[in-house]
Amino acid sequence: MKKLCNYIEHTILKTDATIADIEKLANDAIKHNFFGVCINPNYIKPIKELLEGSEVKIVTVVNFPLASNTIETTLFQTSQALEFGADEIDTVLNVAALKNKDYKKVEYDIIKTKDVCKNNNLKVILETDLLTKDEIAIASKIAADNGANFVKTSTGFVKGGVGARIEDVKLMYEIVSPYGLEVKASGGIKTYQDAINLINAGASRLGTSSGVDIILGER
Repeated sequence: MKKLCNYIEHTILKTDATIADIEKLANDAIKHNFFGVCINPNYIKPIKELLEGSEVKIVTVVNFPLASNTIETTLFQTSQALEFGADEIDTVLNVAALKNKDYKKVEYDIIKTKDVCKNNNLKVILETDLLTKDEIAIASKIAADNGANFVKTSTGFVKGGVGARIEDVKLMYEIVSPYGLEVKASGGIKTYQDAINLINAGASRLGTSSGVDIILGER
């Protein structure tokens, strides 16, 4: 198993996050050798400069958190985020289209977003708190068939949501791993044991605002 720190995307996506909060996040990521930081697009440019010379990646979000953008808006967001210096893109699956069984729309959005990402990783956030197990399986297969690099559990913005469940991560991993995709667990990951349980379930990335606490728990 790779070092635990290399699984962690240290995350702040809160509406009220200040530049001081984001700078601390980035400095913590450098200090603890985290894989990356996951931040809103408006902070990419200043954090890109701060991370210069480090190996910490910048992950950002589009069509977030409600999956209510038009695809044209999402594609512009994606293109701009990559231009600003993002390394990876996390986009929210069109949950309403999935619920409507409009699978062609779900496929189309993923294909078009990946076309913009090109060689940059695209993670598709399923928002598992809103889905049945069958819908999680269908969404995972669609992502696998249409160019995504990862499936991801949650935005963390669903009111009353649990976030990353072990059984959901296992299901997602079983479906996408034969296609070469990976799983990012996010939402409610607070402790070292949470992290280990999700890694054992199949997650190869962890999106969490508790990265420092997890590493300190390991030590």
